[in-house]
Amino acid sequence: MNPTLNTIDIVVSDMRASIGFYARLGLEFKIDEHSPEHAGCDLPGGLHVMLDTESFRTPFLPGWRAPDGGPRTLLCFEFETPAGVDAKYAELTQAGYRGLAEPFDAFWGMRYATVADPDGNGVDLYAAVPTG
Repeated sequence: MNPTLNTIDIVVSDMRASIGFYARLGLEFKIDEHSPEHAGCDLPGGLHVMLDTESFRTPFLPGWRAPDGGPRTLLCFEFETPAGVDAKYAELTQAGYRGLAEPFDAFWGMRYATVADPDGNGVDLYAAVPTG
């Protein structure tokens, strides 16, 4: 039997800042009533996304430290139109979030852009480019 990927856990340095960032992308995190250092968001299709602060997560991962360099994992958000990608990228970067790749039309037929969340995790914004 194969395992099922049903949860993504993102380690964050500032819970409030991260919840604010992801709210701009339509995710509604609820802080755990037993621990303010843990929050969750259920998505359609059964995927669950969690935010855990560094101080919450490090006791379970001895020796853990935040990675250096660029993001190793990217969350990808699909938009209905290329204009939606451009608008969300502009909104996020104007709000002070770091743009990693300005919107561009990729050779695989998508309008793509990448921003960094408050901890430097990559967040792709994309939409199919109409053909014809």
